[in-house]
Amino acid sequence: MNHQQIIEYVNAHPSGKVKLAIADIDGVLRGKYISKQKFMSVIEGELGFCDVVFGWDMADVCYDNTNFTGWHSGYPDAKAKLDLSTFRKIPWENDVPFFLGEFIEDAAEVCPRTLLKKIIQDAENDGFKPFFSQEFEWFNFEETPATIHQKGFQNLTPLTPGMFGYSLLRSSLRNDFMTNLFEQLTKFDIPVEGLHTETGPGVYEAAIAYSDILQAADRAILFKTSVKEIASKLGIMATFMAKINENLPGCSGHVHQSLWDTELKKNLFYDEKSTTHISKLMESYMAGQLFCLPYILPMIAPTINSYKRLVEGAWAPTTLTWGVDNRTVALRALPLGKKSCRLETRVVGSDTNPYLALAACLAAGLYGIRKNLKLTQPATVGNGYRDISNGILPRNLDEATKAMQNSDVAKELFGEKFVEHFTQTRDWEWRQHAKAVTDWELKRYFEIV
Repeated sequence: MNHQQIIEYVNAHPSGKVKLAIADIDGVLRGKYISKQKFMSVIEGELGFCDVVFGWDMADVCYDNTNFTGWHSGYPDAKAKLDLSTFRKIPWENDVPFFLGEFIEDAAEVCPRTLLKKIIQDAENDGFKPFFSQEFEWFNFEETPATIHQKGFQNLTPLTPGMFGYSLLRSSLRNDFMTNLFEQLTKFDIPVEGLHTETGPGVYEAAIAYSDILQAADRAILFKTSVKEIASKLGIMATFMAKINENLPGCSGHVHQSLWDTELKKNLFYDEKSTTHISKLMESYMAGQLFCLPYILPMIAPTINSYKRLVEGAWAPTTLTWGVDNRTVALRALPLGKKSCRLETRVVGSDTNPYLALAACLAAGLYGIRKNLKLTQPATVGNGYRDISNGILPRNLDEATKAMQNSDVAKELFGEKFVEHFTQTRDWEWRQHAKAVTDWELKRYFEIV
């Protein structure tokens, strides 16, 4: 729809309201309903949105260590703007009109969507059009918010039992859920290319259609919330935790990416004359990611739980490696053809903020191109967990946050104010974990010590 058609649709919708959302630093969509009259008053300008969304964590506990906002600032409204190009109709809410927004002016420096747009502009200034997509794995349970709290998050009932990846039987068992996901997500402009069960009880995996990178990030962040909302209507709870159980596989949020020319006629990652079909540009892009990964890791592994997934033999990488169609390495090169040649960054978990994950991957790749980095390390053949010749990833959020906090590379890529604020939030996350007494500690020490 064009601008005028959107206005007409909002005016004509019987609900008299609009739903809007903005992503916080953790990738949680914070939003509200506004009247159509209020919407008409802000579409050409701006609206106020409390900057506490950058002053508290995902549990709404206020940070004690951030400079951007806090008790010292009084948590004022920050200026935000709706992006009319994100207009959608929510099919499971009577086609209520929906829009994404972003922060502008001072708050733009810490806004995830605005940061991604800045990195995209950098790419376009260099003559590249980035095309990306993110795929997700996630667990589903026959639970409600009430029952999981009553059970203390223990002994939850998975949607389907057992380990059965790519199972036609298991997808038939709750076909109402799978059908609703496929059909309603597509109607909500989140086109799903593939949807199947993954190994693990109640685990699904979905691949979202490849697109312009900003659209890809919008689709990815909406995908996670949409899945949760669709699931809840069927008595199901979906979780995108990176690791739900130490004995089960983790959940990925792999990022697929390629760079095209400005006319969108040529995939610049593909070289027909090369024996590998990988272009020198793609090699530099990969070299940039391998170099930057230790300094950007909190953006693609943002939680305490993220690092429980990044362990040997759990389908997630632990080493700074690359390979051709190798699922044990950090970067999986897929030089499959002129249109499909791409890079898959496998470090990324399902718990990420898509705006930050995609921004990190793109910025690191562009760094390699700008610095003319050479891909000197050979492709890993076989088990990437055993190839530690080029280093390993930081082992926990504290280690990763310190590496980013002290990195001139991260500040060059994302700006000092973003790096300051983001690493402060990750430091807070680590400290909340460090003071908690866990079930593991109780089981290990309660009786014995």
